[in-house]
Amino acid sequence: MQGTIDGFSYGVVTPVASFLMACLGAALGLRCTTRSLRTERSFKAGWLGLGATSIGSGIWTMHFIGMMGFSVEEVPIAYDKPVTFASLAVAIVMVGVGIFLVGYRGATPMALVTGGTITGLGVATMHYLGMAGMRLDGQFEYDTVTVSISVVIAVVASTAALWAAVSIHGFLPSLGASVVMGVAVSGMHYTGMAALRVHLHPATATVTGSGDSPTGLLVPMLIGPACFLVLAAVVVMFDPLVVMGTPDWDDPAAARAPGIPAQRQVPRFGTHADPASFHSQRRDPVPPQDW
Repeated sequence: MQGTIDGFSYGVVTPVASFLMACLGAALGLRCTTRSLRTERSFKAGWLGLGATSIGSGIWTMHFIGMMGFSVEEVPIAYDKPVTFASLAVAIVMVGVGIFLVGYRGATPMALVTGGTITGLGVATMHYLGMAGMRLDGQFEYDTVTVSISVVIAVVASTAALWAAVSIHGFLPSLGASVVMGVAVSGMHYTGMAALRVHLHPATATVTGSGDSPTGLLVPMLIGPACFLVLAAVVVMFDPLVVMGTPDWDDPAAARAPGIPAQRQVPRFGTHADPASFHSQRRDPVPPQDW
């Protein structure tokens, strides 16, 4: 017996809310990654880690907000907590691998392809691992072609997002890139859901196993990642370099790696510098004196 799937039990409320969370996580992650390119190496890992956690939490929150509108009419649904939280860890770790790779290597083709592939596979793994955490008196079946399309969407979207993180430094262009990533991630989610078929067991009296109801489990779980995203947004808002960028630091001719703006280098005390360059930067040069 095939179950009757309803992916929009609350109408457009859950798709719109999940899309906004995906955009928020992407925006914070992209700005933190951009900020890491303009800081000392000692702080780079912190900004990249914050960016990876923001994107991973945003994608995970988007997924389960969307799943709050998912139902199978014939049976109740519950969620396995360890598997559900494991999908969050997978999202953060695999997104982090891609972001750290691009953050330290720059926008080279190899780094973008490798990082985008790992990040995209992380997004897809999070989605299908989260689906594996669902408990109902039935069995899931997926259409292989549609699943493959959803994975391709995730990889392409992740690669484009990583490119934007290291190549787009303005606030408004970065915001536009975040919206594009939100559309792509949401599209990947609902493409994956379109591949799903539920085959119910002959006896569908109760949900197999123990677990909370979808509302009782998902709402408390979403509070933690949502609060983290709010705190990350506060960090971003209080650092003007994250929000507006630092165009005066950009020096493409001196960039050591493609896509990474070089910081202005100031000679340290006791080191040799070019005298002509030194005098050209002085506002009030001292005229030669007659002895």
